[in-house]
Amino acid sequence: MAAVFPTVREVLALGPVRHGAPRVVAGDEGLDRPVRWVHVAEVPDIATLLGGGELVLTTGIGLPGDDAGLRAFIGDLADVGVSGLVVELGRRYVSGVPRVMAAAAERRGLPLVELRRATPFVRITEAVHALIVDAQLTELRATEEIHQRFNDLSVEGADAAEVIRQAAELSGCPVVLENLSRQVLGYDPAGESAELLLDGWEQHSRRIRPAGRTAYDADSGWLVTTVGARGQDWGRLLLRWPASGDVPSAQAVEPTAGTPTRLTILIERAASTLALGRLIRRDAEGLERQIHRTLLTALLDHSRPVDEVGLRAKALGVMLDRRHLVGVMVRHRADDAAGEAGPEAGQARLRDLSEAVGQALREAKLTALTSAVDDNSVGALLALPDPAAEDRALSAFASALRRVRLDAGTGRASTVGVDPARGVDPAAVIVAAGSGVGSLREARRSLVEARQIAEAARRDRRDLPIFRLPHVGLAGLLHLLRDEPRLQTFVERELGALLEYDARHPRDRLLDTLRAYLEQGRNKSAGAAAAHLSRPAFYERLARIARVLNVDLDSVEATLSLHVALLALEAVRAP
Repeated sequence: MAAVFPTVREVLALGPVRHGAPRVVAGDEGLDRPVRWVHVAEVPDIATLLGGGELVLTTGIGLPGDDAGLRAFIGDLADVGVSGLVVELGRRYVSGVPRVMAAAAERRGLPLVELRRATPFVRITEAVHALIVDAQLTELRATEEIHQRFNDLSVEGADAAEVIRQAAELSGCPVVLENLSRQVLGYDPAGESAELLLDGWEQHSRRIRPAGRTAYDADSGWLVTTVGARGQDWGRLLLRWPASGDVPSAQAVEPTAGTPTRLTILIERAASTLALGRLIRRDAEGLERQIHRTLLTALLDHSRPVDEVGLRAKALGVMLDRRHLVGVMVRHRADDAAGEAGPEAGQARLRDLSEAVGQALREAKLTALTSAVDDNSVGALLALPDPAAEDRALSAFASALRRVRLDAGTGRASTVGVDPARGVDPAAVIVAAGSGVGSLREARRSLVEARQIAEAARRDRRDLPIFRLPHVGLAGLLHLLRDEPRLQTFVERELGALLEYDARHPRDRLLDTLRAYLEQGRNKSAGAAAAHLSRPAFYERLARIARVLNVDLDSVEATLSLHVALLALEAVRAP
């Protein structure tokens, strides 16, 4: 992408300026400043008429004749933020600008340039302004490309990795997508070292605190925008600009924002595309299975009226009205290893599990909506005649699933977790069921509960035919909710200040001190021993924690909330 404004260095390279035999006499470290406009001035109080970013041209005939006046003139220009001062010799100054002027400009880092040959200023202004207008047209074209590129990505349903890659390609800068707990969901280093980019990311991210939904944090050099839709934020998209410690000469800075406008547009469009992509899931299944999935998804995310779901299910031959409904989730204990085996293997794995669930439902003679609901899980909403049939139906389904054999002739017998000789491996597959409900309007609660139980059960090594809510403890429940933005928000609210303190003071590790205190039942002596600290040191750290979090660590209610937040933080950080 081209810059909006040329730099002082680029202006000095223009033909009309080179005709004047320019010589930089001071402030050469500021030659990469952008030139927003060119202004001709012959009066000493011109600074009051400027807005910053101008290159001032003068012959010097109206400048003060005393040293103090020249220093004040240079100081006023530097204070207002001009890009540089160009003085044509011959009318006021013959052999060169006064030494006091050069010294003042050097002290303030203001580029001061002599034109040793007479040059019509109008040619300079015409050349620079033409360059600016041309660059602005290029900027508009670049902005149009951004909109077009992300419109195409939205229409195509591109995944997050592709959106991030395009953002990095268009900006030429590293881009990172993180969740609310500062965990990296995706990134593109834009040719830089990924290891250096992500090393200590959580601590680094907590130091990036922009003021606004989309804002530039000048201290860290990151442009940040919030990612979310429908009033629910779930992450942040960050773009590091400039990529190195210095502002590239090929790009221009808007003084008020610190970044080019196009980068703000780019990161906001990328964030909106990510949010939209999270709402839209594409599937290449058959029409009937697509409808099953659409209806289950509609129940889970309220995307369709419940009455419409019931009507469309009835049209499929699945009667949900006036039935006892039970949500069931079946998933492999291990996540899809698509990163190792490839996406096609992961899709085949999920497809085989979905077919096994469908076959088990048929063998158990159960009526249900069923389909894959995410990359690792298959859901089913059982429609039973009455509550008394619940336990019997779930047992029949679990037994049938264990008996399922994959047809070796179909070529699908090698799916992970499914042995063609033994059927679905019960140690590799989890079956979870939510609480039964009496109406379709309550079905979402049963499905969500089943999904949560299935996620939590992954940490339970028991070989139970069906996991139900009583089998899941608090740690497991928090583990399954680790991707829930509201849980991450709770962790940030309870522990954010302490995490930020530890990020600034990594040697103190106050979070570990708090964990030892809470895990020892608020017994300070036992906590000090567990933390391998002396009692006075442990007590001093507890007092510091209380100040940082502004809580009473002797309060049962406050420490209970902190303990839950700690367990949630461990769940969020768990792979």
